[in-house]
Amino acid sequence: MDDVLRPLIVVGGSVVLTLLLGWATDRLLRKADQRHPETPLWGLLRRGRVPYQLLLCAALLRGSYVEARVLPEHQVGIGRTLTLVLIGSAAWLVIRIAAAVVETSYTRYASAHAQRDPARVRRVRTQVTLIRRVVSAIVGVVAVAAMLLTFPAMRAAGASLLASAGILGIVAGVAAQSTLGNMFAGLQIAFGDMVRIGDTVVVDGEWGTVEEITLTFLTVRTWDERRITMPVSYFTSKPFENWSRGTPQMTGTVFWHLDHTAPLDAMRERLRDILRECPAWDGRAYNLTVTDTTPSTMEVRALVTAKDADDIWTVRVTVREQMIRWLAEEHPYALPRISTAEAVPRPALDRRRSASISAPAGISAARNTQGPPSDG
Repeated sequence: MDDVLRPLIVVGGSVVLTLLLGWATDRLLRKADQRHPETPLWGLLRRGRVPYQLLLCAALLRGSYVEARVLPEHQVGIGRTLTLVLIGSAAWLVIRIAAAVVETSYTRYASAHAQRDPARVRRVRTQVTLIRRVVSAIVGVVAVAAMLLTFPAMRAAGASLLASAGILGIVAGVAAQSTLGNMFAGLQIAFGDMVRIGDTVVVDGEWGTVEEITLTFLTVRTWDERRITMPVSYFTSKPFENWSRGTPQMTGTVFWHLDHTAPLDAMRERLRDILRECPAWDGRAYNLTVTDTTPSTMEVRALVTAKDADDIWTVRVTVREQMIRWLAEEHPYALPRISTAEAVPRPALDRRRSASISAPAGISAARNTQGPPSDG
């Protein structure tokens, strides 16, 4: 009877105690979240309840497993397994807590500076994201190393590994040159303020918004919902356009090819009316000038302004569409025209050519048959 009750009490008591402590901790965090809605820390900490309960259960079982006297011949293996679970759950919990603290700090900073300096908020968001990834990687490496050191064979090989660390470092550096280059490029982007999450960029002719930045790659979401993924070293070695660098205000152009008789003064007035009715125009400036001419048309350019890249696109398409519609309705002669002539069939064209060639000879022959003019 003792062989049955002892394992049930030890294992069952550990599980029940873990559930009770997890429930009590979660309830306290929920109450704290309700009392302090201005900070998301307590709500974010609740995401760590699974690794927290796993850590408690592994710690309780690891400390009381000997008293359970279950499978004594496998005591070493079971104890090592519980130790590995304990290390892994502890690393998982540390990562969750660090993420909650970092996310809370960023949320407070963003709420305080979002209106005054959105560019700086995007830069801090990029730095916070990369720092969180670095911390997660460091904690993961330490946890894996701690797990490996629980095996006696790994502890015995520690001296030889340390002795050959220099050679292994050189080999690893040569083998992972590209990866290390991308990692250092990611840190350079994060703290060099070259590109940030949310920036509008043009890369290889593609216009889009930076959606994600990691230590090794960067993702750009294009206007048509495609994702372009490229190594972060691209942004440190090649030129690219960052439309969000500095102030997000932009100036855009709209071109028309019109007839030489187009009413330019009326077009300037119409451009002013269109912009006044367009909410995306920021009211800073506008202009309409002739920039080029050809034998059949002239090129007219309109300059418009907006507060960011999205609004400048809206202003450009609105001005282009409404100006063409207004010209077609009010001044159709201003639209480019192509002069055409009636097509002539080939036989008729040959007859015309032959008649034009033979006509002078016939006329001269007729003149030669006539005599000199009479005196009368």
